Amino acid sequence: MKKNSKEVAHFQIASELGGLELLDAKYEKQNFSRHSHEGYTIGVIEKGAQRFFRTGGNHIAPQDSIILVNADEVHNGHSATEGGWEYKAMYPVPEQFQRLSEELNAPNIAIPYFPQPVVYDPELAMQLRLVFDTLANSDNRLLRETLVYGTLIKLAAKHSTHRISPQNNPAAQRQLTLVKEFLDDFPQADVSLEELARLGGISPFHLVREFQKRYGFPPHAYQIQQRLRLAKQLLRQGRRILDVAQECGFHDQSHFHRHFKKAMGVTPGQYVKNLA
Repeated sequence: MKKNSKEVAHFQIASELGGLELLDAKYEKQNFSRHSHEGYTIGVIEKGAQRFFRTGGNHIAPQDSIILVNADEVHNGHSATEGGWEYKAMYPVPEQFQRLSEELNAPNIAIPYFPQPVVYDPELAMQLRLVFDTLANSDNRLLRETLVYGTLIKLAAKHSTHRISPQNNPAAQRQLTLVKEFLDDFPQADVSLEELARLGGISPFHLVREFQKRYGFPPHAYQIQQRLRLAKQLLRQGRRILDVAQECGFHDQSHFHRHFKKAMGVTPGQYVKNLA
């Protein structure tokens, strides 16, 4: 639990739900940098309002609205009111939707794309609140799984579409994919822009421009996101913060601390304490 003035963020991991991450937070001054999550962000604003960037524009989510951010989608967040905002959220990964789709033979919910950043759906908001309350207070595994999966199915069925990928030059796409896969597989690598450009067979300038257009980040910022994802995995495994910082390629612990807090709203130490 993090307590600093009126800033509170409590993370929970539901291991029986594929390691589903949950957040119960109250923020007043927190200003999230642009970042992305491996999973979807599905949240309910309990009080106040949040202003955030997503899908090329800025949006405001008031009390009782639902925030939807797709997996790997660039976004940020800060308060839209003087009093800050309170919200609860969960971060299911695409594979969880895929598994539900296969089990139910329902291709319409496989890897959903949520076009609307803010949704007004009182019935679904109530159901999400029930999910968050149950995961926080009940140990009944059957109940927890039933509520979560039922809610994900309803959410995808009502508010998602199948994403249509833009048509790209196949050769150019392969070049970008090579660079992305390298950063995914070796986020800790101390690699230069020139080396990445050579790997993709593309000029450095063209790489930066096209990579950001395709993935929402320039290569260096994308690398930071992948390092943070790896760091969260290692912290969950009980690794020491200093060791995690070094293993993930951060210059030092303060560098790691700064990037982690900007993206997660808590320090690495506070994140670990929440998991205890």
